[in-house]
Amino acid sequence: AIYLDSNVNTVQKVFCKLAFDEIELRKLWCTLPRHPLQEQQPEGDRSFISSSDVLKGLVKLEEAIGVQFKHIRLLARAFTHPQVGYNNLTLGNNQRMELLGDSLVQWVVTDYLYRHFPEHHEGHLTLLRSSLVNRAIQAQIAGEIGLDQHVHFGVGPGVPKLRQKHMSDLFEAFLAALFVDKGIEPVEVFCKVCLFPRLRNVIVNQEWMDAKSQLQSCCLTQSTHSDNVPVYKVLKNIGSPNMKLFTVGVYINSKRLGTGFGDSIREAEMNAAQNALATNYFPEYARQKRVVHKKHKVMK
Repeated sequence: AIYLDSNVNTVQKVFCKLAFDEIELRKLWCTLPRHPLQEQQPEGDRSFISSSDVLKGLVKLEEAIGVQFKHIRLLARAFTHPQVGYNNLTLGNNQRMELLGDSLVQWVVTDYLYRHFPEHHEGHLTLLRSSLVNRAIQAQIAGEIGLDQHVHFGVGPGVPKLRQKHMSDLFEAFLAALFVDKGIEPVEVFCKVCLFPRLRNVIVNQEWMDAKSQLQSCCLTQSTHSDNVPVYKVLKNIGSPNMKLFTVGVYINSKRLGTGFGDSIREAEMNAAQNALATNYFPEYARQKRVVHKKHKVMK
């Protein structure tokens, strides 16, 4: 309520007063330290560009997205792969930024949905949020704007292809760099341009319900037996322990209806369910799509 009536800074101040009795602790919480890269160069670090090929490449990304970073080394850190050791340019890799970026996109999307869907209860809002804030969509956006073209892997043969999880992590780290350098407003603008327009397709295509839930619902509706549920089986897994590719089949009454692949068993199961829905006829699924499309057409 405080946030909706005022802003996040007011929430922070109220939290400080409620959480800490000691004045020094309140000051520490309300006056957060700057990022080490900002501390090194308080007025900005773009003077480093001329001497760094990594930063020169990131200038091209800045031009493509229309944003110029005051501390471009924050952007470089967002693109520094964990396999790169500590270095003087970025002072570390992007894993901490991934954590921050994940929280940021959750917050921005939740705020957007809360304001634009005032009649929806929290369960519907949670479903809509999970349909936007997920590995697949984040990886897709990262690929569309070419974030993967700027990843710094260090010295080594060739450039490895990034999997969906790593593309999603890259998206989150990029948002974190944007936030640390410029605040929350540019993050909100980025989401309005690249993320929120996808909500229409999410609703029309019923992507707010994940493929496994849709498939199970269709199977239970189609049969009088409550045990007629999809069964997922791992058919194959290849690769090293930290770079596995799983193949999963989904079965109904011992008949395989779909096959999916993924970096994790969960992702492969989701893809198998999507494959089953796309290649088999389920009356309930078809009916739902007709209803949604008809309603959307009337609204237009």
